[in-house]
Amino acid sequence: MCRSGGRVTGGIFLSIYRRAAIVSAAILAAVLVYRLVFHAPVPREVRLTGENIICFGDSLTSGFGAGPGMDYPSQLSRMLGRPVINAGRAGDTTASALARLERDVLSRSPRIVLITLGGNDLLRRGDRQEAFGNLKAIVTSIQDRGALVILGGIEAPIWGRGFEEVYRRVSEETGAVLIPDILKGVMGNPALMHDAVHPNDSGYAVMARYFHEAMKPYL
Repeated sequence: MCRSGGRVTGGIFLSIYRRAAIVSAAILAAVLVYRLVFHAPVPREVRLTGENIICFGDSLTSGFGAGPGMDYPSQLSRMLGRPVINAGRAGDTTASALARLERDVLSRSPRIVLITLGGNDLLRRGDRQEAFGNLKAIVTSIQDRGALVILGGIEAPIWGRGFEEVYRRVSEETGAVLIPDILKGVMGNPALMHDAVHPNDSGYAVMARYFHEAMKPYL
């Protein structure tokens, strides 16, 4: 009986270990892909005057699908060893985010602001030019307060309706640092996704690493 129990227990631990190894390999692969494709543009020269790192955006920022303390801002905070403000709100479009920008970002002494916005505009078939105008207004308003902006873009070639061009244009016209696809290697990977749109804890870890990599030259 003891030997049989030992074999069962050992099998359970082996299964858990294999699952963890698969998830770790998926995260590593995503980060390696990111390093191959990510090229940070030369940012607009901004003298950083604020104090806080703020994550501003929609459910990808608020952390839908993540366990407690596993949203990307929380994981990024642990990587940096300093506080990070999560100013995400599920369901936000670029228009609703612009409406709360003063309260949730500009009034909080921003130094570096990480943005994930546009996904809901895309899903709701919003006007691309309007989304561009809103996002550009958000970025320039933050920069005018002496903060660096890092944009987490989304690339969806099949159903994206060219929205990836919105992020590129905003980056080119404002000098914001652009991560072309913040879900690169995550979207469509069952080991990293909570549902069809949102990452799980491990997927949010990939997002946190992408932002961390982009931030490092400016810390």
